[in-house]
Amino acid sequence: MARDSCMARVTAGVAVGGAVGGAVGAVYGTYEAIRYKVPGLLKIRYIGKTTLGSAAVFGLFLGAGSLIHCGKSY
Repeated sequence: MARDSCMARVTAGVAVGGAVGGAVGAVYGTYEAIRYKVPGLLKIRYIGKTTLGSAAVFGLFLGAGSLIHCGKSY
């Protein structure tokens, strides 16, 4: 039972981290694309790359933090 609970916590941490990271990455990517005057459709690619990268990093760290909080059940 504790293993399922820990896995659920880690999964929830990754999901929340990915959502928050995606939102932050989208805002930051849009700002950077406008700031550096990225041309045309490359803006969408740049914003997408920034969004996915930020979501992955935030998700990784929130998942790792959730795993640490689970205690001894690694």
